[in-house]
Amino acid sequence: MNNLFKNKAFDVMRDKNFRLFLSYRFFLTMATLMQSVVVSWQLYNLTKNVFSLGLIGLVEVIPQVSIALFAGHFLDIWDRRKIIINTSVLLLVGSAILLAYSIPSLHGFALFGTLPIFITIFLTGFVRGILMPAHAALLGQLVTREKLAKAATWNSASWHIAAVLGPAIGGLIYGFFGIIAAYSTVFAFFLISIILIISTKKVGKVVLEKKTDEGIFVSIKEGIRFVFKSEMLLGAFSLDMFAVLFGGAVAMLPAFASDILKVGPEGLGFLRSCPAIGAILMSFILMVRLPEHKTGTYLLWAVVGFGLCMIGFALSTNFYFSALLLFLSGVFDNVSVVIRSTILQLYTPNEMRGRVAAVNSIFIGSSNELGAFESGSAARFMGLVPSVVFGGVMTLVVVGFAAKMAPGIRKLSLK
Repeated sequence: MNNLFKNKAFDVMRDKNFRLFLSYRFFLTMATLMQSVVVSWQLYNLTKNVFSLGLIGLVEVIPQVSIALFAGHFLDIWDRRKIIINTSVLLLVGSAILLAYSIPSLHGFALFGTLPIFITIFLTGFVRGILMPAHAALLGQLVTREKLAKAATWNSASWHIAAVLGPAIGGLIYGFFGIIAAYSTVFAFFLISIILIISTKKVGKVVLEKKTDEGIFVSIKEGIRFVFKSEMLLGAFSLDMFAVLFGGAVAMLPAFASDILKVGPEGLGFLRSCPAIGAILMSFILMVRLPEHKTGTYLLWAVVGFGLCMIGFALSTNFYFSALLLFLSGVFDNVSVVIRSTILQLYTPNEMRGRVAAVNSIFIGSSNELGAFESGSAARFMGLVPSVVFGGVMTLVVVGFAAKMAPGIRKLSLK
């Protein structure tokens, strides 16, 4: 056992500042995904409309994409830690809004219809547009270059552990104790995360290699140009964006849980956790055996596996088989996440990580939130099951296109 913890995979965990950062992200992610499960179930109960579930993604992605590039600029010239602290407080405010909104619903009515829910979703999207690039940029400041790959793997593992616990706890608390208890727990976890990030050591502003008086739009343009000139960055970001845009079925899980698999919020929470459970398992494997040779080949086959799992999930009517397929989708997806995160860190200079991470967050935000809107729209016009089958097939098409158009990805090796 002692030899295990002497493994290089654990070197980065000896840094207290990095451990505090991971703990902050753990509680923040757990709270965010708990809130997501509760909100989606609450909204579906109020509307009984799959399109409303897709609308969650659209309302969230608009502010996220709109603010991301501007956030990236300031992340490269301001103190990234301070930006994260101040922005995280807004999530606490959003959870308070949902808690206050839900109290009247105990008496059989809700003030202002579903408007407060969508206001909070909009606020969450705005915050994510800042925090997603901020987390990636700050990570590059916290550890040395030789530890970046391991740090990215630990970061992914921590996120996915939280992604298991968050939906599961959210669904269980909602199912057994009610919506007020669920939103109160979300508020408490956001508060803990803020205390943890405040406890991290100050790292200061990024030290620029050269002084520049360029304006904000010139700065943003430079970041975009850097990504589009790099075949590795552009290929990895695009592959993830289009695969998840078409292949993600998470937004439709409340409908699958309620109408096809016939389970309640407890079952929904478990289903939401299954991809993350698979991702956690793969994260620990990657800590020890990161595919440093033929990395691009592993990346492409992982996305193929993800698409096949989505097709199988759509066709399944058995709760346990559906859970298994979601578990396997998390296994495959985590390979893509870790490789993409490592590429971002290794192929980007520190003084540009904010802007490059912002571009990446737009790709990810587009895939997740617009993917949710695409799933809701497709489900409305094609039907629930055919829409997810279609998305899985399109994911396989995207992989084939990426393999042909970006040969550098196929040949990529991290070592």
